[in-house]
Amino acid sequence: MKLLHVIGIRLLFFTTLVLAFWSVLFYRSIMQEISDEVDDALEDYAESIIIKESRGEELPSVSNGSNNQFFLRKVTEEYADSHPKTQFEDRDVYVKETNEYVPARIYTYIYKGSDGSWNEIEVSTPHVDKEELREEIFSWLMFLLTAILLVIVVVNVWAIKNSMRPLQNLLKWLDAYRLGKDNQPLDNPTNISEFIKLNEAAVQSMARNEKLFEQQKQFIGNAAHELQTPIAVCINRLEMMLDDDTLSEHQIEELGKTLQTLGNLSRLNRSLLLLSKIENGQFNDNKLIDLSAQLASLLADYEDIYSHRQISVEMQVKAPFIVKMDESLSSVLLSNLIKNAYIHNLDGGKISISMNHNELRISNTGSYPLDEKKVFNRFYNSGKKTSTGLGLSIAKAICTQYNLHIRYRFGEGRHLFIVSSR
Repeated sequence: MKLLHVIGIRLLFFTTLVLAFWSVLFYRSIMQEISDEVDDALEDYAESIIIKESRGEELPSVSNGSNNQFFLRKVTEEYADSHPKTQFEDRDVYVKETNEYVPARIYTYIYKGSDGSWNEIEVSTPHVDKEELREEIFSWLMFLLTAILLVIVVVNVWAIKNSMRPLQNLLKWLDAYRLGKDNQPLDNPTNISEFIKLNEAAVQSMARNEKLFEQQKQFIGNAAHELQTPIAVCINRLEMMLDDDTLSEHQIEELGKTLQTLGNLSRLNRSLLLLSKIENGQFNDNKLIDLSAQLASLLADYEDIYSHRQISVEMQVKAPFIVKMDESLSSVLLSNLIKNAYIHNLDGGKISISMNHNELRISNTGSYPLDEKKVFNRFYNSGKKTSTGLGLSIAKAICTQYNLHIRYRFGEGRHLFIVSSR
C-alpha cells in the first residue's frame, strides 16, 4: 500500500473518531441546555402558583391556553415521606384544548403548606419530541461529518501528495536506475531538509554501487583473461604426458581425471569471461535476428550430441520471434537454453519448443523442480556435474542487455523457460 493511502486512511480513522465523540458531546449539551431552560421555567411557574395559593389569591385555570398545565392536591404525610420532594420527568400528557397527547416536561414538587398540611403540585409544559429531535440532529450531524471528513481527506491528500512529490521523484529515479548503464542524474529539487538528505544518500549509495560493480566486473574479466593461458598450457602438457608409453594404467587414469577437471575449469573461465563482456557492453553489432531460424540450426547440432539419451524434440513456430541484438549473443542465449533442456531432462524424455512474435517457450521433462529464486544465480547447477552453473546466468544477462524478460516455472513434471519481449 502506498504511503499516501496509509496516511490518508489513518487521518480518516482518527478524524472520524474525534468528530463522532464531539457529536455525542454536542447532542448531550444541546439536550441538557434545553432541559435546563424548561426546568427553570417550570420551577418559576410552580413557585408562582404556590405563592398565590398561600396568599389565598385566585389561582389561574388548570390550562391557560398556552398548553401549560398544573395540578394541585393535598397528600398525606406518609405519601410525602415515601416520594421524592422534587422530580423532573418526560412523558406524554393529555391536552384538553387539542384533544391529544403531546410530549411534555413535568415538574412535581411536594411541599408543606402554611397550615401544616402536605401538598403536591405538578406543572407541565409541552416539550420538544426528543426522539424526533434526536433523529433530526443525527441527520444533520451525519451530513456535517461527511462534509467535514470529505474536505479534510481532500485537503490532506492534496497536501501530502504535494509534500511527498520529492519522494515520488526519488523512487521513480531509483526504479529506473540500472547498474552499469547510462543513467540520468537525479533531478529532484526540494527545500525539505529530510528529502535533501535522502537525495544525497541515494546518490552516494548509487555511486558506491557503481564503483563496486565496475570493480567486480573488472576483476572477473581480468581473472578470467589471465587464467586462459595457464590453463591451456597445463592441458597441453598433460596431453603430451599421456603420449608417454612408460606411464602405468593408473597414472593414465589420474591424468585423464586431471584433464577433465582442467577442461571444466577452462569452460568455466570462458563463461566468466563471456559474462563479463556482456555486462561491460562489449557486444554492439546489433541487427534483426530471427530466433526461429537460428534455433532450428542449433537443434540439429544438439540432437547429434545427445542422441544417446533418446530425447525427442517438438518445435512449433506460430510466428517468427525477431529481436534486434548481437548475433553471437542470440546464439549463446539459445544454446544455453537448449543445453539446459537436455541436461535437466530424463533419458527418453521430451523437449517442446513453441514460438510466436513476442515469446519463446522451451520446456522439458524433469523429475524435480529447480529453485525459482536461485535458478538464474551464478554457479547454481542443482548438482549436475556437466554444468558450470553459469549458463542460465549468462542467458539472464543477455536478456537484461536487450530488454527481454526470462522466467522459469515447473509444473506437471516439466521445466519451462519463457523468453518474452517486455
